[in-house]
Amino acid sequence: MSAATESYYDRRGLLQTLGRDGLIQIILILNTIVMLGPLVIMFFAAFKTNAQIFQSPFSIPDFSNVANIVKIWTETNFLRYLINSAIVTGSSIVLILTLGTMAAYGIARYNFRGSGFVLMFFVAGLTLPLKLAIIPLFILMRDLGILNTQLSLVIIYVAMGLPTTVFIMTGFIRTLPNELEDAARMDGASEPRIMWSVMLPLVRPAMVIAGIQNVVPIWNDFFFPLIFIQKDALKTLPQGLTTFMGEYTTDWGVLFAGLLLSSAPVIIVYIVLSRQFINGMTAGAVK
Repeated sequence: MSAATESYYDRRGLLQTLGRDGLIQIILILNTIVMLGPLVIMFFAAFKTNAQIFQSPFSIPDFSNVANIVKIWTETNFLRYLINSAIVTGSSIVLILTLGTMAAYGIARYNFRGSGFVLMFFVAGLTLPLKLAIIPLFILMRDLGILNTQLSLVIIYVAMGLPTTVFIMTGFIRTLPNELEDAARMDGASEPRIMWSVMLPLVRPAMVIAGIQNVVPIWNDFFFPLIFIQKDALKTLPQGLTTFMGEYTTDWGVLFAGLLLSSAPVIIVYIVLSRQFINGMTAGAVK
């Protein structure tokens, strides 16, 4: 093959690579626009009046106009709804990560008969949506005397989050080298000490992934609080925000301000933990 022919094929391959990369970049840009578009509109609408929202929904507002934010913070029960969501979500995530990590550690690091069955038992929970069992759950919570309490939500969310957490954590813990445990045992460390001091720091990226996977649906859930919570003082944010919608009129600016403030905690948490999240997603990609 002549040098001219080789140069032709090299240029052709380069153009094909650039074409594929360009197409991928275009797709990613379009996806970014689709994902960020509603957030931008929500952000703009939080600083507008009802008339401005309907007349010019895409225009840049006057960001010095914080009347909607002041109104929702001072004239509504938004702060109470925010605290309730923080309590329910925080308690659920702590229990999910604690119980899920302990279960995954036992499945991944100890060889015992039935370990595979136990893992499949947890994974089977991914295929069973709890919403299909809403009537038995309602009867169960009523008989336990915890209906219309935050505990009922925490129990349901923990049951929903454990399958995903155990699945993620088991796969991650199995990639850790056994030499770390052997060295700790030779130094006289107990099994709880090995888990807490040796293994737990190494699985922190996986815990961040499991936490983010669960915190978003729990924080945004509307269905279960609607069924199990009737007291206004115990309502979570998604359920509480519906009270801002009147039967005949709705102050959309106040509603969008509430949506903006309710989404801010999750966005902040994701930004703070983004590095750990990326490390967990790429763990094991490079030896």
